[in-house]
Amino acid sequence: MFALLYALFFLPFGYRGEKALVKLFEDDIKTKEVLSWQGLHLLHFNASSCSQKTRIVLNLKGIAWQSHPINLLMAENYDAWYLGINPRGLVPTLVHDGNVFIESNDIITYLDETYTEPKLLTKALRPAIQEQLELEDSLHMDLRTLTMRFVLPDFLARKPSKALKQSEDFDGTIGGIADNHSKKNTDFWRLQAEQGITERQAVESILKFQDAFNTLEDRLKESSYILGNRLTLADIGWFVYAQRLKATGYPLKRLHPNVSSWHTRLAMTKEFASEIREPIPLKVIRNLYKVTLMARRTTLADLSGI
Repeated sequence: MFALLYALFFLPFGYRGEKALVKLFEDDIKTKEVLSWQGLHLLHFNASSCSQKTRIVLNLKGIAWQSHPINLLMAENYDAWYLGINPRGLVPTLVHDGNVFIESNDIITYLDETYTEPKLLTKALRPAIQEQLELEDSLHMDLRTLTMRFVLPDFLARKPSKALKQSEDFDGTIGGIADNHSKKNTDFWRLQAEQGITERQAVESILKFQDAFNTLEDRLKESSYILGNRLTLADIGWFVYAQRLKATGYPLKRLHPNVSSWHTRLAMTKEFASEIREPIPLKVIRNLYKVTLMARRTTLADLSGI
C-alpha cells in the first residue's frame, strides 16, 4: 500500500521540485507477471557495481527481499523477458508490490524513503547527497570503460551481436515515452566489439576518476565519511566505485590514502563485505587477465603513468 501511495503522490513530481525517480508505468511493463509480485524483489547481478550498491542499502536497513539473479555474462539482461521489465537492459531493477523502479540511485533513494531506518538520505544533507550521486552517476560509462579494459578479457566483456539486436529491436518505453538510453548502451557495446577500449578512452576515464577522487580525498581529510561524520547514500555510491577501481589496478592507497582508509573501513563491515565477495571463477579469470596485461605492459599504470 505504501508503495502505491508513494508512486501516486511523489514519483510523478519528484521531491520538492527535484527530478522525479525513474519508475515504469504499467503500460511500459511488457513482462506482465511482475505486476502481481508482492513484497520486494531485486533483479541483479552479483558483480555489478550498481547491484552491489543496492544490496548494501538493503543490508543496512535489514530489509527482506527476494533475489532474481540476471547473468550479465550470458547477456540475460537482453532477453525479451528482462527487457519487458527494464527496457534499458541494465541491472538492478526493483519490483515492489508490482511497482517497477530502474536506475540504481533512484532505487536506493526510494528504499530510503520507504524504509526510514537507518536514515541514509537526511533532509539537511539531501541536496549534497544528490549532488554526489549525480557526480558518481556521470562517471558510470567511465567505470564501464575501465572495467572492460583492465578487469575482463574480451571473450567475457563482448556482448553477442544477437543480444544487442534484441535490445535495438525491442519497442520499449519509460514513462510512456521512447527511451534513448538503451541505444547509448548498445552503441557502446558495438564499438567495444569492433575496436575494443582504446588507450585514449582508458586514459581519459582514469584522469576523470583521479580528479573525482582527489576531491573525495580532501573531504575525507576532515571527516569520517564523505559528507560529515555519518554514513549516507553518497558513501555507498562512491564505495562501489572505489571497489571496482581497485580491481582495475588503480593505485587508490598511494594516490588517495584517506579514500583508501575509508574504503577499507567500510569493506570490513558485514553489510558491505557480503556484497563485494568475488565469485572464485571470476576472480581466477581476472587474476589471469592481470598477468596477461602485465606481460604485455598494458596495465592501467603502464598506460596512464600514474
